[in-house]
Amino acid sequence: MAVDEVRFGEFVAVRRHGDGGAVAELVLDRPKAMNAVSTEMARSIGSACAALAADASVRVVVLSSTHERAFCVGADLKERNSFSDAELVRQRPTTRGAYGGVLELPMPTIAAVHGFALGGGFELALACDVIVADGTAVVGLPEVSVGVIPGGGGTQLLPRRVGAARAAELIFTARRVEAAEALSLGLVDSLAPEGEDRTEALALAARMAANSPVGLRAAKRALRLGHGMDLAAGLEIEDAAWRTVAFSGDRAEGVAAFNEKRKPNWPGQ
Repeated sequence: MAVDEVRFGEFVAVRRHGDGGAVAELVLDRPKAMNAVSTEMARSIGSACAALAADASVRVVVLSSTHERAFCVGADLKERNSFSDAELVRQRPTTRGAYGGVLELPMPTIAAVHGFALGGGFELALACDVIVADGTAVVGLPEVSVGVIPGGGGTQLLPRRVGAARAAELIFTARRVEAAEALSLGLVDSLAPEGEDRTEALALAARMAANSPVGLRAAKRALRLGHGMDLAAGLEIEDAAWRTVAFSGDRAEGVAAFNEKRKPNWPGQ
C-alpha cells in the first residue's frame, strides 16, 4: 500500500511504499493519451527523477503506468506534428532530460510493463535495470517507420541488452515484439501473469530494498560504469565502488547484524 503520493504536474506521480518509503513508484499517468510523452510530461518525468535522485531514503524505484492497455506509446506525435523545426530543437533538451533522468537514477530501477511499450515508451523501460512484463506486453522501437530514429537512448541501450545484430534487426524493421518472444530475446527479464507486472515489480523492489542502500547504489554504479570496459578497467571501477562502501556505516552494520544473527538496521551512509 502506498504511503503517500506527490504529483509532478498533471501526468506524473511518485508514490512511496514499504518501511519508510524505501520503494518509490514513478507513475506515468496520462491515460487519455496512453502515456504518450508530451513536452509537459517529459518535463515532469525529469523533475520527478531529479527529486528521486536527491532523496537518500529511496532505495529502489519502480516505473509503472496507470493505463490498462499501455505502459507508454512513446512520443506525443500529435504534438510533434504541430512543431516547427525551431520548436522541435527547443524541445529536445526536455525530452533528453526525461529519458536521461530515468537512466541516471543512482538506485536500482525496475520497469513494470504491460500493453504497449513502443518507441520512447520502450526506451523508458530500457533505461531501467530490470524489466518485468506481463503477457499483454508488446514492445518495440518503430521510429524509422515514421522517419526518425530512437532518440531516448534506444540505439545504445538495446544492443547492450540483446547484442548489435539483434538490435539492428529490431530497429531497422521497426517491428513490434509480443511478450513471449520479448522474453526469449532478452528484451524483458521476466513475465508475470496478466495484470500482475506492477505487483511483481513492487515485490522485487521490496526484496532489493531490504539490502544496504549504500551497497545498492555502489553496485549499480560499478555495473553501469564497468559495462563495455575491458576487464582490467572494469575491475578498477569495481574497486573504486568497493572503497565507497568498505568504510561506510552500512558495512559496519551489515557485518554486526550478521554476527549477531539479526536483521540489519541500515544507516544508509
